[in-house]
Amino acid sequence: MVCLMDADNLFEKIREKQSFLCIGLDPDTSKFPDNVLETDDPVYEFNKKIVDATHEYAVAYKPNIAFYEALGSGGWWSLEKTIEYIRKKHPEIFLIADAKRGDTGNTSKRYATAWFENYGFDALTVAPYMGEDSVRPFLDHKGKWAILLAVTSNPGASDFQITKEAGTGFYLFEKVVKAASTWGTSDNLMFVVGATQPEMISRIRAIVPGHFLLVPGIGIQGGNLAAVAEHGLNERCGLLVNSSRAIIHADESNEFDLAAREKASQIQKEMSFLLAERHSI
Repeated sequence: MVCLMDADNLFEKIREKQSFLCIGLDPDTSKFPDNVLETDDPVYEFNKKIVDATHEYAVAYKPNIAFYEALGSGGWWSLEKTIEYIRKKHPEIFLIADAKRGDTGNTSKRYATAWFENYGFDALTVAPYMGEDSVRPFLDHKGKWAILLAVTSNPGASDFQITKEAGTGFYLFEKVVKAASTWGTSDNLMFVVGATQPEMISRIRAIVPGHFLLVPGIGIQGGNLAAVAEHGLNERCGLLVNSSRAIIHADESNEFDLAAREKASQIQKEMSFLLAERHSI
């Protein structure tokens, strides 16, 4: 049985594990060792080994759906089996579908049904550009979360997100976060802020002091965990920090899972220190 997870439950898991680590399950088959490639379902076998090796250090897993869609129907099957495995072995883990959906209200309802009811994810990343009616269907699912894109780590973020409105001095992403914060609550709405934008984390935290932030970009993309914590931690942690390639592809040998475990352990230790330093959690 999967328990619905609100902010209190999520914070309790963070406290128990002394970790706010989210691991991105973004498998690149070109980096798989031969002993995985030779199995009937390499993606599932890879994910299973990663989960077995890292679950004690992670409070969340976040499959980026593109890595499964790119493999066709077999990729969807691998994703379904991965979700089922995590739910069976580690039902306390928070599962995020990194699918970046968002469309007209009627279509968003179908997306919400797909990811929350059929696949059983706890949360879904959502693009807010089409406004409240495109986001509302995700927020209407009890015990589920919409994670809205606010500021991303890619170079193109400066094209729209980090532009200032004439006469106000506010960035476009601040307008988005301020408006969206009235659509949901701190129990069903998070915001994505790239780890390479720590100063923007502070600006978002000023608008939504009690909400969780999903922060991708530490590791390969160059984000700094200490800087993220400095700008983003609140009294109940309020952060899920994601690392994908730096953990799951830390090594490409047959012992890739052991390398992933070591990398996840290192990050968890730093997170534990940061939590104790700031909050004595």
